[in-house]
Amino acid sequence: MQYEKKAKELRAEILKMLYACQSGHPGGSLSCVEMLMALYYEVMKVDPKNPKDPNRDRFVLSKGHACPTLYAILADLGYFPKEDLANLRQIDSHLQGHPDCNKTPGVDMNTGSLGQGASLAMGLALAAKHAGAKYHVYSVLGDGECQEGLVWEAAMAAAHYKLDNLCIMVDVNGLQIDGATRDVMNSEPLDKKMDAFGFNTIVCNGNSFSDLEQAFKMFDLSHGSGKPTCFLLRTTKGLGVSYMENAVDWHGKAPNDEEYAQAMTELRAAHASLEKEIEFNNG
Repeated sequence: MQYEKKAKELRAEILKMLYACQSGHPGGSLSCVEMLMALYYEVMKVDPKNPKDPNRDRFVLSKGHACPTLYAILADLGYFPKEDLANLRQIDSHLQGHPDCNKTPGVDMNTGSLGQGASLAMGLALAAKHAGAKYHVYSVLGDGECQEGLVWEAAMAAAHYKLDNLCIMVDVNGLQIDGATRDVMNSEPLDKKMDAFGFNTIVCNGNSFSDLEQAFKMFDLSHGSGKPTCFLLRTTKGLGVSYMENAVDWHGKAPNDEEYAQAMTELRAAHASLEKEIEFNNG
């Protein structure tokens, strides 16, 4: 229940950022909140006080336009002050429209050009194998991004090099900037394709903390198998804001005054409802 409450708070931070700079990508940022929370709050071995720890787990946000979610979580964990979030996409800010590992504490890899993050993550995992390092590598891709050939070259290489320290996570929300993924360039069935490429493939609800917990347990059990893992995470684009949910128009634009007010009202109401439920359960 506390994680559901935190998810509402992070979604509010995401919308504050996008509203303040009047640009960005709300739909895909809101759909991946739970999966990044599961990674950073439960799964990955990281230390905000030592962001360059050589033994830390690595994360590559291949769908780099969803960086407001990553920034909100990093700030919440203490990698940098929460006040910095107000400077998203501003000149001289360390929080740019796509992640930059040279500027932002906690960011492991620059991303932006879709398709490249999977190969970067694969390279990090291969480097760990060569060095005998124990860290794991995680990467979040969009389902529209899976139309890029580079994703499948990375998948082929990951299986060839037996990178069982690599977990590729696909945010399958069914929408991309031009419309429904099935209409733009249908890449389904992703589960059968990933299986055929030699992955340990897990399909679950990417907006469910319990489903994510079980998926990561299965990833842990796969260590030593010689097979990389792929999570196909079914999500709702724009989750948490009624008029943004499953609406392709909200892939890449910021809310105006009225839209922002409505979104924040909805999120505050949902947050308050969860607080009452928590109080009742604890009473």
